[in-house]
Amino acid sequence: MEDAVNSVSIENAKKDKSAFSLLFQQYYAFLYRYLFKLTMNKEMTEDLLQETMIRAYINLPKFRYQSKFSTWLVSIATRLFLDEQRKRKRDRKRHEQLTENEKRKMKWELAQENLDWSLHLGLFSTLSTETRTLILLRHYYGYSIEEIAAMTKLKKGTVKSRIHYAQKKLREEWRDEA
Repeated sequence: MEDAVNSVSIENAKKDKSAFSLLFQQYYAFLYRYLFKLTMNKEMTEDLLQETMIRAYINLPKFRYQSKFSTWLVSIATRLFLDEQRKRKRDRKRHEQLTENEKRKMKWELAQENLDWSLHLGLFSTLSTETRTLILLRHYYGYSIEEIAAMTKLKKGTVKSRIHYAQKKLREEWRDEA
């Protein structure tokens, strides 16, 4: 159970926003370290930390001292993290399904126009949307690396390396198919 000082702080925080802010500051570093170890991602850690603070603030009147306050915060953060992971998994599956449906539709439309779904197009469709975008901007539309970096808000080196590795992947897969 929480000691008397923290119990007073929690009761004050239930009544006063600034007291809640001070209480959360006491647990900020602890919670940040926990979430960072969980996510291994600074941006996700910060997002989850902010969402944890909001949820804790909203649900603070429901806190009944059945566990330590830190345990309560960790349980909120953990649930938020797991929910986010489930959401990402659902989104990834949905995206994969949409991509497959789009390929089938495109093949059907091409067949209706007596056009062929080429091996090139099939291999190109296996690239991520972001990578396809970079390849199209560079090699189909002829934009410079600098222009692409500005358009996509990526570093020039990132644009170069992603294009390079995508081309390498396409060459290897083309060689395997030929």
